[in-house]
Amino acid sequence: MQFDADREAVLDRARAAGVERVVVIGIDRATNREVVELAERHSEVYAVVGYHPNSADEFDAQALDQLRHDLRHPRVVALGEIGLDFYWDRQPREVQAEVFQAQLDLAVDLGQPIVVHIRSRPEPGHDAHTATWDILQPWAARHPWRGTGRPLGVLHCFSGDAALADAALQAGFYVGVDGPLTYKNGKALQALAQTWPLDRVVIETDAPYLPPHPHRGQRNEPAYVRLVAEKLAELHGLSLDKVALTTTEAAERLFGLHVAQTLDREPMAHE
Repeated sequence: MQFDADREAVLDRARAAGVERVVVIGIDRATNREVVELAERHSEVYAVVGYHPNSADEFDAQALDQLRHDLRHPRVVALGEIGLDFYWDRQPREVQAEVFQAQLDLAVDLGQPIVVHIRSRPEPGHDAHTATWDILQPWAARHPWRGTGRPLGVLHCFSGDAALADAALQAGFYVGVDGPLTYKNGKALQALAQTWPLDRVVIETDAPYLPPHPHRGQRNEPAYVRLVAEKLAELHGLSLDKVALTTTEAAERLFGLHVAQTLDREPMAHE
């Protein structure tokens, strides 16, 4: 992991920025183990485990059994990142889809929310957003949580269009916003984010990737989640405190954590 050399300092900076809890996400066999161990060592850290589409070749019966075990751990709060990646196309698409579906089924079996990864390329034939929704939509339609108000999961680092966002929100998903919300070329995302109900938005970092302005080109870290929150507050014409409270409560509902009751809370972050 890219925080091994200075993790304690990173967590100290996150605390100084007002971040009380951090969700770290596994993407393969090795990182799933690491994030669980990290959550066991730090009271403010929670883990998400799963097999990223680019790690689909590691998924087998043993991996499924280990996920089933890890998802019962008290410090593990969701299954992810899972989904489809047609940008890198590192794994055959049919394998990505099979691994995605297997993990969706596991999430229902164990009553866990999901963190969904979707990445497309603009060229024809590389639309992972439509392909992902073609799998997610029927799964969501028959989900036992559908209509209960309990979020099914989050579309992490949302990069789709208004139609996908509307369909996902209606189906019971939340949307995740990250550093790109702060970029000068992020006007389309900013316009879209202005239409989203804040109680269905989760603020993320996707650290060590996608650092917000003015840290582009640097390693991202949890403390920078505040910058994303500030941009979202600007877009909605609200105070940072209000946005922090509302999006933190959304994250707490998503991950099954205690809901904040005061305005002195800051957004949760992803490492």
